[in-house]
This record gives sequence, C-alpha cells and structure tokens, in this order.
Amino acid sequence: MNPPLPKSARDAGAISLARRVLRIEADAVIALADRLGAEFEQAVDLILQRRGRVIVTGIGKSGHIGRKLAATLASTGTPAYFVHAAEAAHGDLGMITPEDIVIALSNSGASEEVLTIVPLVKRQGAKLISITGRPESPLAREADVHLDAAVAEEACPLNLAPTASTTAALALGDALAVALLDARGFGADDFARSHPGGSLGRRLLTHVSDVMRPREGVPQVSEDASMMAALIEMSRGGMGMTAVVGADGRPIGIFTDGDLRRALERGCDARSATIAEVMTRNPRSIGPDALAAAAAEVMERQRINQLLVVDHHGALAGALTTHDLMLAKVI
Repeated sequence: MNPPLPKSARDAGAISLARRVLRIEADAVIALADRLGAEFEQAVDLILQRRGRVIVTGIGKSGHIGRKLAATLASTGTPAYFVHAAEAAHGDLGMITPEDIVIALSNSGASEEVLTIVPLVKRQGAKLISITGRPESPLAREADVHLDAAVAEEACPLNLAPTASTTAALALGDALAVALLDARGFGADDFARSHPGGSLGRRLLTHVSDVMRPREGVPQVSEDASMMAALIEMSRGGMGMTAVVGADGRPIGIFTDGDLRRALERGCDARSATIAEVMTRNPRSIGPDALAAAAAEVMERQRINQLLVVDHHGALAGALTTHDLMLAKVI
C-alpha cells in the first residue's frame, strides 16, 4: 500500500484540480454565449406572448437548476414556479393550463420522467421550451423551442458528474430571465416589491425620510451665533454637528467635529470666534424622497459622516448620520 502524500502535495493537487474545474466551466459558459441565436429570441418572444405562467420542470441535478430558474424568473417579473417531473406525472400536472409555458431541463434530453409528461403538456395546449445538451434528443425534438446547453466535457475528472453541464444550464436560465426582465421594463421599484425582506429590500425601499432626524431634532444655529453657542448646540443634538440656518430656513453652512478640530489647529479662540468664521459653507444635502442608499453613496463618496436634508424649497427638513443608516441596516 502506497503511503499517503504529504499535506502540501495534496493541497497542490487539490488547487490544480479546482483550477481545472473552474476553467472548464468558464469555457462552457463562453461557448454557450457564442452559440446564442434565433432560438433564444424565439423563447423570449414565446414567453412574452403567453398570458399564463412559466412552469419549470426537471429531475435530479437538472431539477435543482430548474428550481433556481423558476425562482429567478418569479423575482424578476415573470410569474413562474417549479413542478418536479415525477410529481407532475402523479397529479401535479393539473397545475398546468393551456396558457402556460413549460420549460423542461434535461442534459441528456432523454429523462424518462420528463418525457412521460411531454405528451400531456402538449395535450393541455401549453407550449414547451426545452433546455438540453443534445439538440437531437427526444425532448429537444418535441419542444416548440429548444435551447442548446451542450458542453464539450464535464468538469468531473471521470466526465460523469453533472458539473459544466449544470453550470451552462444555470447560466442560460439566467440569460433568459434577464432578457425577459429587460423586455418587460422591469425596474428597481418592481424588484423592491418582490424583495421586501433582507438587505435588498432595505436598500430599495428605504427612503431618506424613513431614517432622517426631523428638523426639530437637528442641532441648528443662526449665522450670527458664537462658536461657543454652536458647540453647546452640537452637544445637545448628539449628531457631531450643527446646521447653520439662515433667516429663510435654508441651511447656509454646517459645523462638524472635523470643522472644530481644524479651527483649533489654526489657533482659533472658541470663546471669541463666530460660527460664520469656522463653518463649512454650501454643505452637501439631499432630499427626503431620495433613497437612503443614495444618501449612503453621497456620504461615502464625499467622506462625510453627516448629511443635511432639505425640502423642495431648499429649507432644512432634517439630517442623518452614518450611524442612522447603520441602525436602519442600509449600510
């Protein structure tokens, strides 16, 4: 019996094999992109023309890819759900209506469970799109539109385990979903409505008005205030800043912890200076109806920790800090 390889040798072999897998799968997707043509456009048009839903079916690894495709379609504006091919033959086929589109995935194009339900799908009047790795397969021949997801080889060293073929089918499904998204004019607001939970929902649904501190809670002084008065106001507000507001209610400046440090470095006497001497004029601001994510982008780009909020008249409406955005889980 041969002794085991040293750990370093095993690691080197694992890395080499992993790189080979990734290159084979990347090449499979690139080759797929080069083959796209009229059949893909036909598949997009067929789905757009139908008034029903998209039912995705498959079995085994193709079934797992099908579940992901159905989920991606549903979240990007194309109503879809997954029906397991074996379950379809035992009653779930009743979910399919004549106005539906069935997308069947099978790398071989000869999966018995999938082929069993094809005649019944046709009899229902539903249209069939197949995604296979064999254009001459029975499933491909029976389909109204066939999408070729063939690969030169699997990434498995035995050329047996579905690896490159499932990656190709997954990528082709994503391409189909995105093409439909674009054709339907599906936008960020639509996406937010189907993703209300988690970080995506927060970024797309949370507005500045949801997280800002309203005007009455924002530290503010007039332009003729002393620097000491501004410092007292800053301490009261707990935002690390005070807005400097004109008689018309519009902000003309901002005084932050950073402005304070810079003033002291210049030798400014806080007891005698006015806020007009040390404030930052023409401060950055944003509207209350803007997305909170947009406010986060402005603050990151400008390297600031506070942002004033102004209404459509330019008057101070509120303010927010990076801490406020963190509490709201926008950043």
